[in-house]
Amino acid sequence: MSAIADAHTDVQEPVVLRRTEGAVATLTLNRPTAYNALSIGLMEAVLEELAALDRDPSVAVVVIEGSGRGFCAGHDLKEVQANPDTAFRERTFKTCSALMLGIARLRQPVIAKVHGIATAAGCQLVATCDLAIAADTARFGTPGVNIGLFCSTPMVALSRAVHRKQAMEMLLTGELISASKAVDNGLINRAVPEGDLDRETKGLADLIASKSHKVLKTGKEAFHRQIDMTLEDAYAYAGGVMVDNLGYADSKEGIAAFIDKRPPIWKHE
Repeated sequence: MSAIADAHTDVQEPVVLRRTEGAVATLTLNRPTAYNALSIGLMEAVLEELAALDRDPSVAVVVIEGSGRGFCAGHDLKEVQANPDTAFRERTFKTCSALMLGIARLRQPVIAKVHGIATAAGCQLVATCDLAIAADTARFGTPGVNIGLFCSTPMVALSRAVHRKQAMEMLLTGELISASKAVDNGLINRAVPEGDLDRETKGLADLIASKSHKVLKTGKEAFHRQIDMTLEDAYAYAGGVMVDNLGYADSKEGIAAFIDKRPPIWKHE
C-alpha cells in the first residue's frame, strides 16, 4: 500500500491510498469527511498514482473507490470559494481535465466502484472510467445548476457515456438518479446489493486481469482512439490493430490453445 499526503492542506492525512492484490491495483480517494471532494491536492495525488501504474507491467486493472460514506461529491467548493483568483480556478479545472484524460489514456482498464453519492465531478469521474459497478443504494447527479454553476466539465464525460437526452435531463434539472436508472442510462455497467459490491467488483477486476495484459492495453487504446473516427477511418485503424495484434506471442498462444482445447498460458507479450 502506498499513500500520498495532501500538500495543499494543513492536515497531513493520506488523500490517496493504493493497494495491489495480484494484478489488480485499487486507488482509494481518502477525504471521507469531505465526501472525497476533488481538491487540487487529491487530483494531483491521483495523477501521480496513475503515472506510476502506467509504468507498472504487473498491474492489469485499476479500481477507483472512495472512503467513508460516498464515492465522490465533486470539486471541493470550499477550496474554490476560498481562492477567488482566476489563476487558481483555472488550475483547478486544468488539473481536473488532466485527471480525466489520465484515466482515459492509462493503458490499464479502470473500474469505478461506487457507493453513496457520485455527484458533479464525482459523476464525471464515474463516466470517465472504462467500467463502473455501483451499490444499488448509490445515487448519481450533476447538481451544479442548483447552485448557479452549470456542470460544464462533468458534461464532457457524461455526454459521452449517457444518452444525450438523459444527460441533458441530469444537467438541466440537477436531480439525483438511482443506480438502476444509471444502468439504464449507460452511466454504469451494473448495480448490485451494497453488501455484494466488494465481491462483484473484485470478480469483474479479476476476470479482466486473467486475460493477456498486453492485449488488454492494446484493446483499451484502440477503443478510445477509434470511437471519434469516421466509420471508414475506424475500420481502417482497427484492421491495422488486428494485424499487429496477431503478431503478439499471446495471440499465437491464445489461438493455439483454442484449437487444442486447453487454457492459454499468457506471457503478457
